[in-house]
Amino acid sequence: MLPATTEANRPGAGRRTPPSTEVLVTGLGATTPLGGDVPSNWAALLSGRSGVSRLDAPWAEQLPVRIAGAMHEDPAARLDRIQRRRLDRSQAAAVVAAREAWTDAGAPPVEAERLAVVVGTGIGGGLTLLEQDDRLEERGPRAISPYTVPMLMPNGSAAAVGLLLGARAGTHAPTSACASGAEALAVGTLLIRSGRADVVVAGGTDACLHPLALGAFARMRALSLRNDAPDRASRPFDRERDGFVMSEGAGMVVLERGDFARARGARVHAALSGAGVTSDAYDVTLPAAEGQTRAIRAALRDAGLTGADIDHVNAHATGTPVGDVTEAGAVREAVGPHPAVTACKSATGHLLGASGAVEAVFTVLSLEHGLVPPVRNLDQASDGIELDLVSGEPRRVPVRAALSTSFGFGGHNVVLAFTRQHVVRPGPDRQSEGVRRPPGG
Repeated sequence: MLPATTEANRPGAGRRTPPSTEVLVTGLGATTPLGGDVPSNWAALLSGRSGVSRLDAPWAEQLPVRIAGAMHEDPAARLDRIQRRRLDRSQAAAVVAAREAWTDAGAPPVEAERLAVVVGTGIGGGLTLLEQDDRLEERGPRAISPYTVPMLMPNGSAAAVGLLLGARAGTHAPTSACASGAEALAVGTLLIRSGRADVVVAGGTDACLHPLALGAFARMRALSLRNDAPDRASRPFDRERDGFVMSEGAGMVVLERGDFARARGARVHAALSGAGVTSDAYDVTLPAAEGQTRAIRAALRDAGLTGADIDHVNAHATGTPVGDVTEAGAVREAVGPHPAVTACKSATGHLLGASGAVEAVFTVLSLEHGLVPPVRNLDQASDGIELDLVSGEPRRVPVRAALSTSFGFGGHNVVLAFTRQHVVRPGPDRQSEGVRRPPGG
């Protein structure tokens, strides 16, 4: 366990100030098909590398889809022996990403009762459920692992991260399909704004590359069938797109109350300035542009921004024929055609419940570095997609404000608004600053 700080040695101990509504991102963590940590992911994304490959497991030969995005590094290899026995693969990924984010944030000295965890997932411990069912069928009930229930329960990843960090201000597990990771960050923002936590570790995870999951998505005709060209299969916004590529991984961020972060001299990556959450009430699988538009506008209102303020959009864009056109229309309606738009699933594949959190990490990095990664495999944009899509090479953009969009089966819509922050470390004659626009901005 990485123990949280006690009340006695917490910055600002002995006084309780009114909670700030400012939510800052101080830590980032990710493990995906592109890399096992944030630096390797970012480098691979900017270089245009694909994390999608052909599945070499014997069971894949019977499937119509034989490609996927497996994690570049096995998360279990970075755990101790006990953790490897007791954690599902999705939980292991969450722990690895959370540990990286916590370290990146400088291990915030927060009392346990002011630290919360929110980890979303779309499928949860699906691999454990299927593997233990195989044991039951083949060897009987005595072969079932005694750790099966905590390994398969949807809140298992949140619990594992909460135990790792000693969080006592609440451990939450939103399950909203492919919007789960993004909704976790939205919930984390609410926890800080409401005064229930000073620090929240939030993100998403999923790992269920299994014949049942792949076969089920294939039966829906949701997956790309480019088995002979895995690295060319994920094609968001492209005219030749034919479905998404299923992947696995986890993304985590550390969120802090603004005054708490500044009091400890934290390095700040960005501010999570707004979140919009809506539902379509339309169809369990088909997207609705109206619901997505409302979510974008809600995020802008929450952040105190307008569409004209947005310089970059990290799109949900999975590569499905209907989904990409729907989202493009919603972005153009709510924001306009001017932002530089990317679609990271072209490189990572679709990480399901982890995708929104991983893409939030990439959005923050775009703010920090002033670089928008290219959409891989974008040869020609489809009709009806009238956006400024970045392709070929990364584009240098002075990003001041950006959106990350996430949508999930069930009509879940979550949009996160991030803004750039410049923080002057506290000192005898210097005060912390908020958002500072660049000259001419």
